[in-house]
Amino acid sequence: MKLVRAVGALGLAGIAAVSAQAGAADEGYYLGAGIGQSWEKNHHDRITQQLRGSGFSTTSIDDDSRDTAWKLLGGKKFNKNFAVEASYFNLGEFGFTAHTAPPGTLTGKIKLQGVGVDGVGILPLTEKFSAFGKLGLQYAKAQDTFSGTGAVTATNPSPSKSAVGYKTGLGAQYDFTPALGLRGEWENYRVNDAVGNKGNINTLMVGLVYMFGGKAAPRAAEAPPAVLAAAPIAEPVLVIVPIVAKTEQYCSILDIQFEINQKTVQHASEEKMNKVGLFMNKYPKTTAVIEGHTDEVGTASDNMKLSELRAENVVTYLVDRSGIARSRLKAVGYGESRPLGDNRTEEGKRLNRRINAIIACATDIEGIEAVPERITMAMEMEFDTDRAELKPQYRTELRKVVNFMKANPHVTATVEGHTSDQGGTAAQSMKLSQQRAQSVVNAMADMGVERKRLVPEGFGQTRRFAYNTSVEGRQENRRVNIILDFPKQ
Repeated sequence: MKLVRAVGALGLAGIAAVSAQAGAADEGYYLGAGIGQSWEKNHHDRITQQLRGSGFSTTSIDDDSRDTAWKLLGGKKFNKNFAVEASYFNLGEFGFTAHTAPPGTLTGKIKLQGVGVDGVGILPLTEKFSAFGKLGLQYAKAQDTFSGTGAVTATNPSPSKSAVGYKTGLGAQYDFTPALGLRGEWENYRVNDAVGNKGNINTLMVGLVYMFGGKAAPRAAEAPPAVLAAAPIAEPVLVIVPIVAKTEQYCSILDIQFEINQKTVQHASEEKMNKVGLFMNKYPKTTAVIEGHTDEVGTASDNMKLSELRAENVVTYLVDRSGIARSRLKAVGYGESRPLGDNRTEEGKRLNRRINAIIACATDIEGIEAVPERITMAMEMEFDTDRAELKPQYRTELRKVVNFMKANPHVTATVEGHTSDQGGTAAQSMKLSQQRAQSVVNAMADMGVERKRLVPEGFGQTRRFAYNTSVEGRQENRRVNIILDFPKQ
């Protein structure tokens, strides 16, 4: 969706052929510089989750999200409508300080600088004034620094990383003379920090551009009579391109527990794993991530090894017993870092000694036999800001779920609503997520599913990890999950 909007901005600049001639040179090289404000938005949930994984709760977070940005640029203008531009930029420094319990702080800072290249579409509006749109690539270096106080320590105090990302921009330019112009522009940089996250840096800059000679555009008075007498040019036609709804689906159908300090698969769990084998054999394009987890009994390093062994043993079982190719299976150990229950109780410890499997589903949900105990569909639905109405383009995928439930009348569904970190209070986000879940339930009921088989739930900004299918999905988390629960046999 974002890339479509960026391309649309360049498409707007591309209708410059119907506009008046510009006063600046039509062709030639130019140099320039700009300075202004940069800003970004810290993802508090990621910071909180990272600290929680280390045993800390977050009491508050202070942001330092604005700085001064500047850049140097040079380009080649091929005609009045198109140029290619290269730049060196410095986006400034941003940071945060998280306050924790037990008492301590974690402070993080990031500096970003790099080079970029853009295609520039130009729209002359008058003899001296023009608008432009940009779309290009940038190569930015992120230099991070982390420090802790009190009970908090930084294990990697100064990571750095260089990576390629895209950039977009819009702006306007006023030419004092055919050679010298004043430019104002907004740009968005998609950057990769040094600790595995992606984010957006925005800038607003003003600057000067100097054109070195080239072929000048004729003024309107100098145009030959044939041009002046030309027939009127038709207004540009607005073309609306429908955007296909995006859906991501996966299955979560394996959840088994282990005895204390045991790594082998119990006989009682074999039936559950055989169901996984049946499902993956029926749909040979599916893959699975087998996650191993432990309680807090023992050291963290020993628990990490134990969780990895548990996951590997499940992979080996599926390979040996069900004939699943090992290339379709990935074993990951998380140790004690992701508890489901309270490790102070025996029941909580039992819940934490577990294996979970996240298994990619076939896209045709209507063809799946009722073999798994439950299927989770993570449907990425775009909602307008602060709105809960279901958009028409998502009804086709929703219809598949409805048809599946009609064919399996004993199956029930829980519809989970989630919001992105769009601002507002936690209570407002929770209410909005509940409204979005209810909107999906209403649509399914209108398509013929009994309401008593549908339960709406809202989770606000909490972003339950078990149902996220990718890093990008966790970052842009406006979605609805539909969990199909099968009756016990």
